[in-house]
Amino acid sequence: MPRIPDVTLANPRADRVKQVRALSGRPARSRHGQFLVEGPQGVREVVRHAPDAVRDVYLTPAAAERYAEILEAALAAGLYVHVGTREVLEAMSPDAQGVLAVVRAHPLALADALRTAGRPGRPLLVAVLANVRDPGNAGTVVRAADAAGADLVVLAGESVDLHNPKVVRSTAGSLFHLPVVAGVGLGDALDALRRAGCAVLAADGAGSFDLDDLLDAAGTPGADPDLARSTAWVFGNEAWGLPEADRALADAVVRVPIRGRAESLNLATAATVCLYASGRAQR
Repeated sequence: MPRIPDVTLANPRADRVKQVRALSGRPARSRHGQFLVEGPQGVREVVRHAPDAVRDVYLTPAAAERYAEILEAALAAGLYVHVGTREVLEAMSPDAQGVLAVVRAHPLALADALRTAGRPGRPLLVAVLANVRDPGNAGTVVRAADAAGADLVVLAGESVDLHNPKVVRSTAGSLFHLPVVAGVGLGDALDALRRAGCAVLAADGAGSFDLDDLLDAAGTPGADPDLARSTAWVFGNEAWGLPEADRALADAVVRVPIRGRAESLNLATAATVCLYASGRAQR
């Protein structure tokens, strides 16, 4: 176990503490080009997978002892590690659980992501969020896409800020495992994905194709749409779904079958089902 550095931050009203806390708001994030990663899971993953983006790591003495692997990885990567009292970390973020990182934002252009995503340079599975506003849903879809083996996630249109603290927490570290592009128009994103070889499928309860039927036919001659081919799934806003104009941008509109009495599925749940269906078909 590495030696725990001495406590150097003890004043919860210090300027540094206020500057870190301000990153919970979008104006400070935009101004400084930095965002917060809160909690041991997110900090563990950013330290492991994107250490060059980490500006500072903050821990309480108890967290440094409990999560020794985070402290060890941060020190091994040559990162700035600060130990503060519990009061300091709580003042920085009530959701930090004693572990916090300040990370530099590096916006990723869709063209750059497409050049490196996939096998090689051709994405096999992409999740596109169209005007998704709820940060918990957005972050959970990033996590589900990572788990399903997707190559890329795109936050299109007026979707939530990618670096909103709740989005970052909800990704559970997956934000640092796969490329995530934000700030692109839905039409532009889908045009680029088609040029990269993806079929575009919109997930909507009004779809004319049943997901189970597509999964049964995947990979067989004449399957159209074919879940076994490169696919970009489009998921709409949690409150109103995909409007007709956005559905019209897709090659096909697919519904997730509901066997029981539930009226509908939560956005993140439906996205998970669709992504795993494609992942299974593409294996």
